[in-house]
Amino acid sequence: MDKDKNKTTKFPSPSELEHDFNEFLSRKYGDSVRVGSVFPVPKEDNLEEEEEAATQKKVEIKFDMLPEELEAYLDKYVIKQQQAKEILATKICTHFQRIKLGEKAGPLGNIKNNIILIGPTGVGKTFLIKLIADKIGVPFVKGDATKYSETGYVGGDVEQLVRDLVHEADGNIELAQYGIIYLDEIDKIAAGNTVIGPDVSRTGVQRNLLKLMEETEVDLKIPHDLASQLEAAMRFQKTGKIERKKINTKNILFIVSGAFNSLNTIINKRLQTQNIGFKSESVSAKDGDHLHEVKSEDLIAYGFESEFVGRLPVWAVLDSLEVDDLYQILNAPNCSVIQGKKLDFKAYGIDLKFEDEALHGIAQKAYQEKTGARGLVSAVERVLLKFEKKLPSTPIQRLVVTKEMVQHPEQELANLLTDPSSPKQLMLYQGMIAQENNALISEIQEFVKQTGVAQFDPAIENRIVGKVRESGYSVKTVCRELIQLYQEIDKQEEGFYKQSGLKIRFDQQARDLIIQRDWEEQKSIPDICHQVMLNYEHGLTLIKNNTGKQDFTITAEGVENPDGYLDNLVKQYFGHKPNEKTADRK
Repeated sequence: MDKDKNKTTKFPSPSELEHDFNEFLSRKYGDSVRVGSVFPVPKEDNLEEEEEAATQKKVEIKFDMLPEELEAYLDKYVIKQQQAKEILATKICTHFQRIKLGEKAGPLGNIKNNIILIGPTGVGKTFLIKLIADKIGVPFVKGDATKYSETGYVGGDVEQLVRDLVHEADGNIELAQYGIIYLDEIDKIAAGNTVIGPDVSRTGVQRNLLKLMEETEVDLKIPHDLASQLEAAMRFQKTGKIERKKINTKNILFIVSGAFNSLNTIINKRLQTQNIGFKSESVSAKDGDHLHEVKSEDLIAYGFESEFVGRLPVWAVLDSLEVDDLYQILNAPNCSVIQGKKLDFKAYGIDLKFEDEALHGIAQKAYQEKTGARGLVSAVERVLLKFEKKLPSTPIQRLVVTKEMVQHPEQELANLLTDPSSPKQLMLYQGMIAQENNALISEIQEFVKQTGVAQFDPAIENRIVGKVRESGYSVKTVCRELIQLYQEIDKQEEGFYKQSGLKIRFDQQARDLIIQRDWEEQKSIPDICHQVMLNYEHGLTLIKNNTGKQDFTITAEGVENPDGYLDNLVKQYFGHKPNEKTADRK
C-alpha cells in the first residue's frame, strides 16, 4: 500500500481524457451521446517561452497629459458636468503620473484614487469614462455590478473583471496592470433593509471588491473551470512545473457609478436633523437636490460598508440634464445622435439637415422621457422613422427637419410627398448650406490666425469647404493637408533648381490649380509638377543662355498648357535686344 502511495501520478493525454469522458457519457446516456475533442492539445515545445514573453513584456508608462489638457478634451464632447470633468481629469492624470514615479514614490502615501460617480441615468457617466480610456490608451473594461455575486455562489466573480483586462491587453499582463475597471450600477449592490439570509449579491460583492480596489493578486486561471484545470495538468505533465500566472491590482484604477435614486432623501434627512434647534430654515426631505453635499455617512446609510466607502476616496456628482442641455448636445458638431441619423439618410442618397427650432423641439420631447441623453435617440427616431421609410422610394435628395415636422411628423410627411419639390424646403436647404459654408470659412480664417500661415484666397477657401463636405474631415485636418501640399510644391521647385540650375516659382493661382488637380484627379503633387515641368528645362535654359535670366514665375496658364506657355516665353525672350539683358536679369 505504501509503495503504491509513493508512485508518481501519471496525467492522462488528451486522447485518453477524451476516451474516458465518452465512456462515462456512454454508461450514463447510452451510445447516442458522444462529444468530439474538447480538450486542449499542447502546442510546440517553445509555447511556454512564447507565452512568457507575451505576458511579461515590460511596459513603460508614457502618460504625459496634464489635468487641464484632459479636461479641455472632455469639454469638446460632454455638455455640462464641469465638476465631474474637473475631478476625473485631475485624479486620473495624477494616478498615472504617480505610477511613473515607481519606486521613487516610496511606501508612504500610496493611496489609490478610486472614484465613485453619482448621478441619474443618461447624464454621461459611462461616456466620460470611455472617452478618457480611449484618450490615454490603456486597457479598459466595463462591467455591471448586478451581474456579480459573492465567490462560491451562482453568478459572476468580480475577479473576472481583472482577467478581462488581460484579454483587452492582448495577453500582456504588465500592461493590464495599468488598466481601468469601470463598474456601473454600483448602487444596486448596497445592502437593503429587507435582506434575509446570505446577501450574496450585495455586501458579499462589496467584500470581494475591497481586495481588488486596494491591492491583491488575481489568478488568471479560474479555480473551478474544468478546462483550465485540465490545461494546467497537461502542462505539468509536459514541463514538470505548476505554473500560476497572476495579475496585481495595485495600479489598476477602479471607477464605479450609479444613479443612487434614494440617496438624495438620505442627505436631506441628515441636513434636516442638523438644522433642528437652529434659526436657519430646516431642509425638507423633499426640498431640492442636495447630492453635492453627500458624505461618507450618507453612503453607509444607503447600504455600503464603511470599508467599501473608504476604498473610494474620490467622489464626483453629475447633474441632471435640462432641456437646454439636451439641445446643446444635439447642436454640438460631433453629436453622435445627429451624425448617426444623417448617415442613415445618406445611405439612401438623402442629405439631412436640422433646423435650430427642430433641435429644440426634439430636446423637449427627450426631456419628457426623464432618461437624460438616452432619450434623444428615441425622440429623433419617433420624428423621422416614417420619413426614413418613405423618402428612399421617392426622388427626394434633401430634407430639412423643421419645427413643424417635430410637432406633426405624419402630417408634414404627407405634405412633402404631395409636393416633393417644395419651394419652402429648397429655400431652407440653400439657406442652411450657405450658413454652414460661412461657419466653415470662419473656422478656416481662425485656423490661419492661430497658426500664422499665409492667408488663403477666397477661391482656395471655397475648395477647402468643398473638401470638408466631401471627406467629412475637420477644417483643421483639411487645412493642415493643404499646407503639406504647399510644402510639397516647394520641394518640387527646389528639386528642379538642383537638377537644372534654374529657379522657378509657381504663383498662388498656379499652386491652387495644382492642389485642385491633386484633390479632384487623385494625382500626387510630384506627378503633376513633373508633367508640367517636363520640357521646361530645355526651353528655360535657352532663355537663360540668350538673356541671362534664370528666375521664372509660372502662372496658372503654365500649369494648364505648359507647352503653349513655354513657346510664348521663348518667343518673348528671344525677341529681346542685347541691351535688354541687364534689365531681364533683375
